[in-house]
Amino acid sequence: MDTAIRLHNVTKNYESFTLDHITMDIPKGCIVGLVGENGAGKTTLLKAILDMIHLDEGQISLDGVPVSRLSYDWKKEVGVILSGLDFAASMNAREIGNIMAGTYENWQQNVYEAYLQRFKIEPGKTVQKYSKGMKMKLNIAVALSHQAKLLIFDEATSGLDPIVRDDILDLLLEFIQDEEHTAIISSHIVTDLEKVADYIAFLHEGKLKFYMNKDEILYHYGVVRCSPQQYQKLPKELVKGVRKGNFSYDVLISAKQKIHQSFPEIAIDNAGIEDVILYLVKGERV
Repeated sequence: MDTAIRLHNVTKNYESFTLDHITMDIPKGCIVGLVGENGAGKTTLLKAILDMIHLDEGQISLDGVPVSRLSYDWKKEVGVILSGLDFAASMNAREIGNIMAGTYENWQQNVYEAYLQRFKIEPGKTVQKYSKGMKMKLNIAVALSHQAKLLIFDEATSGLDPIVRDDILDLLLEFIQDEEHTAIISSHIVTDLEKVADYIAFLHEGKLKFYMNKDEILYHYGVVRCSPQQYQKLPKELVKGVRKGNFSYDVLISAKQKIHQSFPEIAIDNAGIEDVILYLVKGERV
């Protein structure tokens, strides 16, 4: 599988925060879900990919070419939604479409108008009268209307009702049916990422705690319910986090099939993405 984006030792230092030596390869034709608490570095990482901030160390390449060497107009093939960025409040969707038509040479007005209709956005209504969810839908309509090959969505589903969120996730799945397309979506709603992401990247305090194929996480990880005595027998290299109670332990393990074969008497539950994150952050270290 071809690599769309390669990050190697990507580092950005701020006074009170460091995005710390992030390395990962993002394949074409996939969706990467970026998760982490507020302040973990998700938006900083997305801005780094977009060459919006200067790196203190490391390199980012798109299609094998360092971002610093790309032609000035490479971003015309990127659809972006960053949290906190909105269109001017006095503009309406029709005016925004006219501006975008003069900005993107591949702008598809018919596609844009179809999204406005699909999202029930009134073309003549000004942005200041939109709800938070309606503003986000307008941003998504723009991002998907100029033949982008890369989508970067920062909290794109935040504040939207479940039905609209599901519609947006369907749009992402439609987008990556083209194997030349790639999407990165950050979200606090882990269940959304479980629906659509091919890979999960988990940032914590500026560090990449794991970057894995989502199906491998769901297949291999599990939560063992055991006594303190049983816990002592578990292979510690497979233990990723522990929550200790007075009489029993809940243990995140990274090879549930192997544990089941070796300890058939121990109960093992499947672990979701959120379970893995919580145990890695809040579970005790071994």
